[in-house]
Amino acid sequence: MTAPSPSATAHRVALRRAAHQLLDDPRVFDDPLALAMIGGEQAGKLETLMPETTGSRRLRAFVVARSRYAEDRLAAAVARGATQYVVLGAGLDTYACRNPYPRLRVFEVDHPLTQALKRTRLEAAGIAWPSSLNFVPTDFEHQTLASALQTAGFQKDEITFFSWLGVMPYLTEQAAMATLAFIGSMPAGSEAVFDYAVERSSLCVNEQLAMDALASRVARAGEPFRLLIDPRALRGMLRAAGFHTVEDLGPVEIDRMYFEGRTDGLRIDAGLWHLVSVQV
Repeated sequence: MTAPSPSATAHRVALRRAAHQLLDDPRVFDDPLALAMIGGEQAGKLETLMPETTGSRRLRAFVVARSRYAEDRLAAAVARGATQYVVLGAGLDTYACRNPYPRLRVFEVDHPLTQALKRTRLEAAGIAWPSSLNFVPTDFEHQTLASALQTAGFQKDEITFFSWLGVMPYLTEQAAMATLAFIGSMPAGSEAVFDYAVERSSLCVNEQLAMDALASRVARAGEPFRLLIDPRALRGMLRAAGFHTVEDLGPVEIDRMYFEGRTDGLRIDAGLWHLVSVQV
């Protein structure tokens, strides 16, 4: 975020998750609280706010696929002993209010203004946040992730799952690597899921045009892309950060996993985005 206001990108992501609940059948990602989180007035105008262009549908497909993937991987992490879930750049995510695991504590890390918006939305919708949810308001210009989590009661010696969705493209390389290094220092069995935008030179001409259009939109919203990654170099970066298991899913793998056999044509944009799971 570059402006003193809640993240516009977080709001747009919430709109796409809500639109998926109404417009797509079958759902890839089922979130019964998504519509409540955007408010009744916004929910009534979704078709206007989220016009059904090809680009809009494909970006919505990626948003819901990454949410589904993260929650699928979280379930596997809980099964092997994870007791903490850290949502980096949580925005208006609703998982903490749907958490089915009594022993799983959720830490939502985000800018204080975005978290204030979320609290307002929860109260307006009559959704009580559970005692297992810990808000961690953090301004990364003045505070590290480690210190912010420690203040919130995070336990460094417990197996932890991290989701880090829709955040990395807006960071500097230094900030991204510092976060990966922190996650990589967690106990064995810990895991993170994140997405990244592919370096422009790795894309074909049509993909470059699509990336340029998206980059222009987020820049106008005050949140420009800062970090694009070469998939060929990523694995080495992750090994250096302490991860021994890496799964890097490109568009073909994501479509095969979540959109194969659909008759409505819902799928993600070729080439632009990857989903990654890494384990310590």
